[in-house]
Amino acid sequence: MKVNIITLGCSKNTVDSENLAGALADAGFKVFFDRQTNDCEVVIINTCGFIGDAKEESVNTILQQAEVKQRGRKKRTLIAVGCLVERYKAELEKELPDVDAWFGVHEWREIAEYVSGQRSEVVGQLQRKQSTPSHYAYLKISEGCNRSCSYCAIPLIRGRHVSRPMEEIVEEAKRLVQSGVKELLVIAQDTTFYGLDLYGERRLAQLLERLATESGAEWIRLHYTYPASFPLEVLDVMSKHDNICKYLDIPLQHINTALLASMQRNIDREATMRLIDAIRRKMPEITLRTTLIVGYPGETEEMFQELKSFVEEAKFDRLGAFAYSQEEGTPAERLGDPVPEDEKQRRLAEIMELQDGIAMDKNSRLVGQTMRVLIDRIEGRYYIGRSQADSPEVDDEVIITVGRKEAPRIGDFCDVRVTQAFEHDVMAEIC
Repeated sequence: MKVNIITLGCSKNTVDSENLAGALADAGFKVFFDRQTNDCEVVIINTCGFIGDAKEESVNTILQQAEVKQRGRKKRTLIAVGCLVERYKAELEKELPDVDAWFGVHEWREIAEYVSGQRSEVVGQLQRKQSTPSHYAYLKISEGCNRSCSYCAIPLIRGRHVSRPMEEIVEEAKRLVQSGVKELLVIAQDTTFYGLDLYGERRLAQLLERLATESGAEWIRLHYTYPASFPLEVLDVMSKHDNICKYLDIPLQHINTALLASMQRNIDREATMRLIDAIRRKMPEITLRTTLIVGYPGETEEMFQELKSFVEEAKFDRLGAFAYSQEEGTPAERLGDPVPEDEKQRRLAEIMELQDGIAMDKNSRLVGQTMRVLIDRIEGRYYIGRSQADSPEVDDEVIITVGRKEAPRIGDFCDVRVTQAFEHDVMAEIC
């Protein structure tokens, strides 16, 4: 029997789907990760419930698959799982009767048992089946979140922070590398919180040290770090090991002190500026990626202009932004949603236009330089790769012309010389 798993949302969902796929493959199913295929007896949609756009995409995907099910000549089982289901299961069951079963974010064993009709002893890392290209994989080090950010429903969905034992993580990393993975992307709801629940102290730096020395990975990349009480010793480990990418994903969300207080971020403008300065002093070559929110309740035009000035001053290497989405049950819900949607979109466009100019300036400085890239895929006559400064799917890409040089393979590292710059990509040729 064929099972198709459609994953929506973040990389944490990706890992969940891969663990489920491994359990189903172990039970004898043929598992696919293909949003286009309609040739499977079972379709599992791993939903996202983070913000309004993600919820809408999840519901639309369920509706599309329900329509395919109705048109099908053979019986098809449609299952919805994950974050959206965790929050809205009762409402969804009423509105979407074509879905055969619903499961929340902690019911992976139950899903496997429902599909296979047999008891599943383990749904976890040992059985994982990758959906990403074989040369990179996400490494989830914990589940849940203890933070109380006012706009965020993740703690309501995923529960409190639970760290995985360090030995377990290191062993999984080794298995992934032995299977062909060259880049490990370290993820969690908050990676800087790692270890507090298990060991009574933050142990992200120690974990990175072990991954760098024991996993065999050629690149290790750190995501989802939290700015308040950021463990600066992590940067010492980064500096020490060449296989840890000089890259840091640190979502700041805003810079105005009053808004940060309302967001319950446990940091203010001054502390944020000191942190950025400390990071860049410790590691001048680091690539800094951040995420911002515009249109949060109470964000005045003056506050927004302060945010723009901050972006211009900080000159982040990579930056994403999104418009505030009011979420039921969060502390910010009581503030209403006073900023009109068209105003949110104007602010979003202005922030991204500003960042486009910064990105273009930074990329232009790369022309003529040589960099090491990891080849992700082939598009027509071009090879598409990433430098150490770029994470999959969210950052820039390196578009490579091969010419007469020996062509690389997907998953290869190679040295390239940058020949042309764009706002979010560069062109290069193999050295």
